[in-house]
Amino acid sequence: MIMNSSVRILHFIPGRTRISLFAAEKNIWEAKLRMIPGVYSAVYSPHTQTAVLYHEAKALVVDWHKYISVQEVQPTVPLSTKQAMLQHPKVKDLQLVALSAVVQKIFFTTTPIGYMTLFRPIALTTLFASREIIFNGLRNVLKPNEDTLTTAAVVASLLKGSPSSALIIFGMSTVSELLNEYTIQQTRGFVRDMMEVDTKFAWHITESGAEKKVPVEKIRPGDCVMVFQGDKVPFDGEVIDHSAEVDQSAITGEYLPVHLTKRSYVFAGSVVTEGKIAFRVDKVGEDLTVNRMIKLIENAQDKQATIQTTSDKFTKQVVPLSFILAGAIYVATRDWNRVLNMLVIDYVCGVQLSTATAISATIGKSAQQGVLVKGGQTLEKLAKVDTIIFDKTGTITEGRPVVTKINTYNGYSEEQVLAYAASVEEHSTHPLASAILNKAREQNILPLPHQDETLENYVGRGILVQIDGANILAGSLKFMNDYEIEMPDLVPDGIYVAKGRQLIGAIEIEDQVRPGINPLIHQLKRDGLKECIMLTGDNEKSARQVMAQLDIDRFVANAMPAEKTEVVKSLKLDGQRMIMMVGDGINDAPALAYADIGLTMGAKKTDIAMETADVVVNSDNPMMIYESIQLSKKAMRVIKQNITATLLINTGAILLGTFGIIPPVVGAAVHNAATIGVVLNSAKLLMKDDKIDRKPVLIH
Repeated sequence: MIMNSSVRILHFIPGRTRISLFAAEKNIWEAKLRMIPGVYSAVYSPHTQTAVLYHEAKALVVDWHKYISVQEVQPTVPLSTKQAMLQHPKVKDLQLVALSAVVQKIFFTTTPIGYMTLFRPIALTTLFASREIIFNGLRNVLKPNEDTLTTAAVVASLLKGSPSSALIIFGMSTVSELLNEYTIQQTRGFVRDMMEVDTKFAWHITESGAEKKVPVEKIRPGDCVMVFQGDKVPFDGEVIDHSAEVDQSAITGEYLPVHLTKRSYVFAGSVVTEGKIAFRVDKVGEDLTVNRMIKLIENAQDKQATIQTTSDKFTKQVVPLSFILAGAIYVATRDWNRVLNMLVIDYVCGVQLSTATAISATIGKSAQQGVLVKGGQTLEKLAKVDTIIFDKTGTITEGRPVVTKINTYNGYSEEQVLAYAASVEEHSTHPLASAILNKAREQNILPLPHQDETLENYVGRGILVQIDGANILAGSLKFMNDYEIEMPDLVPDGIYVAKGRQLIGAIEIEDQVRPGINPLIHQLKRDGLKECIMLTGDNEKSARQVMAQLDIDRFVANAMPAEKTEVVKSLKLDGQRMIMMVGDGINDAPALAYADIGLTMGAKKTDIAMETADVVVNSDNPMMIYESIQLSKKAMRVIKQNITATLLINTGAILLGTFGIIPPVVGAAVHNAATIGVVLNSAKLLMKDDKIDRKPVLIH
């Protein structure tokens, strides 16, 4: 329903008008707007709260009230994480306990004796609110856990006639658990809100070229779809027409919109901020990159780090020790206050909750930046990386050969050489041919007309066609020698172009080094990286050319997938290294799996590489690797801070309680306040304004 009676025209050009309105029922009102005479297409965007109308007349003149009736109907808004947490059962239990404390204070003024304490309002409600903790604690009484300890502390506090201690134990421990759960849900909610496509309809381009609005369920791979300004992209695919500025921050973490043109790849969940694009659908449903990313993130939060496992073992050993010490203190002092202090103060909550919160928050923060870290174990290893192995093609380089220089001979110009080369290479699908054709398009040079029947394709060597009766050849040095082409003494490597028996050009082509790779290597070495290695299936000469541009320690050329894996295995024999393998293709998958950490990056990464890798960087910016390592190091620092703080504060409180310096109520308050503090310290990692410490990049 339209929520605002005033329809404002924001912008118009002949045949296209943008209006401002707020519609709750998007699809119904798009249909109503298309009923306006002369309007053949209407697209409403909830992101911008505007509708774009495409119409036949140069200017659209209409009485809006004839087509738009005003009804004040509030749209249904899903609950935020904060709202959902306010409705959490534990929050209601806290409210109940607080109310019972007020009732007891007002109406129950006498102090009961012994077990009668358990029948007072605050005792009954505390026991009721702690029902899950008590059940779990009693169930594990033979193998006591943190709930067993909490159960003993709550019951002992109530029997002793100290309901305030029981209230603090339950209240503050519940608050710390809620904070941990809030952080985890905030992470999952943030990732889903940020990434979920949530698009019900798509503009299907029919065979006749018309645009038809259909449910997304009807679209199949291979169909063509149009996305207009302000709309969210519903599928993955390759752009086939038009161009647009597209916000891909949800997928890649890049905060600036990306300009997409023909042959660009677009991801579901991106938003077209300016222009429009038509693309051929590649993936739908669960196969969408965004849906797979959501699953990876949610699964990652369940994978424990070694530090989590260690903390769990530590806490399991500490709980029985607390009971033993409590018994020893009772035997020695017969002082229930001191005994109670041993039960209300423990290390379990602070260590476990803060560690889980830090890891969950860091995984969420990484996802916000377009980096998927598959679990706490990966996060912990990432912080220790000291050796990085890069695949060359598509990782160090862009995987897209480009023409860097056109050398001319025998009086021919660069334009003539390029025209002849394009005429030959338009029959080839080789990447080097694509580089030549792209260069010709950039310079608006068209291939020359030729007779297709004269085409001769010599696979792996070159191609020959006839133009105006003359043989035109383009290919390798061997191909030139086979046709006895006269070659100069000093001729650069590349694609050679000949006319008749004369060499007319040598086109130099290189796979460009990806911008940002060198700054990444410099920064990592500055932070203590031991070694940086490049693996490539290319020949040694090509590898040396790339290495000359980078601060790489060594390379391995002519490496097949099995040989790449052997390099990783041999380095792991050292036993003192934490090895990261960075790649993007099927041939990198085995090495990614064998490395301590496999990382795949860029829009061109393959599905198998994405599944095999431990870290998936959706941006083409190599510095995101550095950001990921820095974030993991920060998470480990926070976890160590929390463990240290928990040990120091609780040990101090235990000592003070053992000597009778503080009562149990103060001990409980100190312990739980420390737990809340370390959980909050972990939750800071998720904050959007939390900056990673960055050192200036030194370029040598």
